[in-house]
Amino acid sequence: MTAETTILLVRHGETPWNRAGRIQGWAPTRLTDRGRQQASRLGQVLAAEYDIDRLVSSDLSRTRETTAQIRQGGVDATPVFDRSWRERHMGIYQGFTREDLHARFPSFAIENGAVALEETPEGGEAFGELYDRIQTGWSQLCDDADSETVVVVTHGGPITVVLAALKGQDLITAVEEHHISNCSVTAVRPAKNDILRENVQPFDNPSDS
Repeated sequence: MTAETTILLVRHGETPWNRAGRIQGWAPTRLTDRGRQQASRLGQVLAAEYDIDRLVSSDLSRTRETTAQIRQGGVDATPVFDRSWRERHMGIYQGFTREDLHARFPSFAIENGAVALEETPEGGEAFGELYDRIQTGWSQLCDDADSETVVVVTHGGPITVVLAALKGQDLITAVEEHHISNCSVTAVRPAKNDILRENVQPFDNPSDS
């Protein structure tokens, strides 16, 4: 990795569960029409603004679909699908709204601090496990990138983890502070911990349909 290495962290496009406020985790959700338009427009911007060398994506349905739309928008790179960039697995609670989950199982609410970070949903993973998984994937990506510009299509949780590490934040503060938008870009120069763009949607958001 050199000072020129640039990593563009992209959250997937909008899904029906995003609209409904439902926890997706590893569920096989697809994009809405708006989500597909977001991803296509983002692809046009990325192709115009960056010379992209590599395209890495979480292997879940919504990120695969986002990646396909980004390529249709003009990003000419063959994607590599990497499960280490998946969202936190919420097990049996996938499909709950966050409000319902916290009302029925308050220990999952981030306001409870360390308790929430250690809570493991049945069939899923604790937030600390997500953190370790993303840190491993991030370190490997940075080690492999040599003066490259790499797009990583992922999810809100993994982007929050990376931002927490770059800013030296604890996870509780990071989760409370960061709310990552669909098809936003967070651009990082990891060699210097420089955050060039954070949670920016660099296009006119499509109308709701």
